[in-house]
Amino acid sequence: MQIKRNKRTFWQRLLGRPVTQLPATNDFWSVSGGRIVVDLATAPGLSTPGGAVRLEGKIPGRILVVHCQDGTFHAYENKCTHGGRCVDPVPGTNTVQCCSINTSTFDCDGSKIHGPARGPLKTYPVTVDAGTLSIDLG
Repeated sequence: MQIKRNKRTFWQRLLGRPVTQLPATNDFWSVSGGRIVVDLATAPGLSTPGGAVRLEGKIPGRILVVHCQDGTFHAYENKCTHGGRCVDPVPGTNTVQCCSINTSTFDCDGSKIHGPARGPLKTYPVTVDAGTLSIDLG
């Protein structure tokens, strides 16, 4: 399997700059009772397959929500198991990739398919109902 890489400069990878930027506001999602609820109608980046959004600030740690090419949604702890850097979706594929130089790559289920990562990404169960995406933080 050929691994496609995000287009990044050496310096962007060295500094660990993710492709997926933080949204301008956090008003499209909330946290309650161990669950994150995302309004898909107003969530930046999730309207089309290949998009993603970073969730940070209202929760400990970081979560990346990805709208995979196959139309499914997935949520990951936004932390590569190699060096702890952020991950990003790779356009045109059903993969996410570490933003560092080593480009550890994972399938949409979070399983490692390439690179020095120590194991799979931590994933969270996701359900979608009537325009609302729910992430169970367990």
